[in-house]
Order: sequence, then structure tokens, then C-alpha cells
Amino acid sequence: MTAPTTGSLRVNGATLHYEVRGQGPLLLLIPGGTGGAASFDGIADDLAAEYTVATYDPRGMSRSALDEPEAEQRVAEHADDALRMLDLLSPGEPARVFGASSGAIAAVHLLTAHPERVARVVAHEPPLVEVLPDAAEHRALLARVEETFRSQGLMPAMAVFAAGLKKDGDTTAPEAETELPPQAAARAEQTMANLPYFVGRIVPGFMSYAPDLHRLEALSDRLVLACGEDSRGELPYRPAASLAERLGTELRHFPGGHTGLTTHPAEFGEALRKALRA
Repeated sequence: MTAPTTGSLRVNGATLHYEVRGQGPLLLLIPGGTGGAASFDGIADDLAAEYTVATYDPRGMSRSALDEPEAEQRVAEHADDALRMLDLLSPGEPARVFGASSGAIAAVHLLTAHPERVARVVAHEPPLVEVLPDAAEHRALLARVEETFRSQGLMPAMAVFAAGLKKDGDTTAPEAETELPPQAAARAEQTMANLPYFVGRIVPGFMSYAPDLHRLEALSDRLVLACGEDSRGELPYRPAASLAERLGTELRHFPGGHTGLTTHPAEFGEALRKALRA
């Protein structure tokens, strides 16, 4: 793996750690969940043959420290962080942006708020549950997760959250764990360290976000919605599928499930390359 150039960027209320590799037009990769810049290690080098690839730790995650550790997290502020990255690394040209999960929500907001800065957004399974007809049920799930986190702690809250993401009627035992690439396995400790912040601040702040559907309709030619092949029927799959149908656009399928970036990095990177060119 090629060693990236690293830097820090001062933004409102935080200092972001970022990494850059490659050359060509800018491709900004926004991680989701508990991931940071390292979650793209499996695809960044390959993409850097064609793009200047920028990755970063979202505010509050890993090496991107918040000024106020207990600050409420809002989608608009995370999207503004992405905008500052574009202004730093591609000030004169619209950039391509990929977002995964909660990072895809930030990417969607970036597109609607600053379309002049974005040439294309690829959003992989953004959990935009407010676009679903049963959104009220998912608000109730979020309330249960928050209450469980306050009263019982992290792992019980994660269990409630994970159960709510499963396919309807899925009561089967968990599948055997997929063997992860060595780099992904090495990130497990950092992932666990980010979990309390993710459950306590990112989940409630992001999954209650409602996108501007009229703006998205007007900008649909710049938005690629994608889901995992193995995610069909699960909650993270449904918002992207619903949005693609509403916007009249193709729903693309990437290898693996919600975490296909980690479990199938080579195939995922190739699918992303094709989506960026489409």
C-alpha cells in the first residue's frame, strides 16, 4: 500500500485528520459508521491510479478531535466538513464524492446544499429512513436505542440497533463471521473505541435526517444510489431503493452487504469505479 500524504484541517468545532494519495480529479471518500480514513485502505490505492483520492476521519472519530466532546452532531455540519475538504483540495473544480452509510447521508446533503461543488455523488446504503412509508417505526427504533444506551450501556444498545436493521421476520441465528482481510481485522480496536460516539451521537443525529427530495429530483443526474447485493430486505437497503424508484434512476448493486467495502474490497472498488464513470 502506498503511504498517503497526511494533514489536518481546522473546521468549525473540530480538527480533521485527512489523507491524500494519487493524482487526477479529486475523489473524496466519506466513511460511515465507526470507520475513518482507514476504512478505505482496501480500495484507495487502486482508485489513486485514476483520481486524487482524499479520505478523512469524520469529526469526533479516531484522529479528528472535537473541541467540545459532548457536542450534538448534525448532518449539515458533517457535510460542511466535506465541503471544506473540497475547497482545500479541489478549489477550482467540482469533485466526485463517495459516501458509505452515514457518510452517504452527509454526501447527499452536500449535493443538495452545494451542487456547484459536486460533479457526482455515489451514495452506498444511506440509512435515510425518513423517506420510507414506515418511518414512524424507525423513529421508535431510534428512541429504543437511545433509551437502552442511557439505561443499560453500549452493547445492549447495539443489540437493539442490530435487531432493527435485520430483514423482516429474520429470526435466524447470526451467520458465521466472514474472514476479514488482515488490514480490516487490525482496525477492530479503533472501531470499538468509536462505537459509543457512533451510537450516542451519529445514529440519532443522522437517522432522523430528512433529505430535500425536491432538490434531489432536480439533481438526480449527479446522484448514483447503490446497495449491497447481500443487503436486500434489510433496513439500510430500503431507503436507497425507495429513492431510486422515486427519482427514476438505476439502483446499482455492489458486492457484499452493508459492509461490502470491508469484506469485498477489490470487487467493491471496481464497482465504485464503474459507478463514477456511468
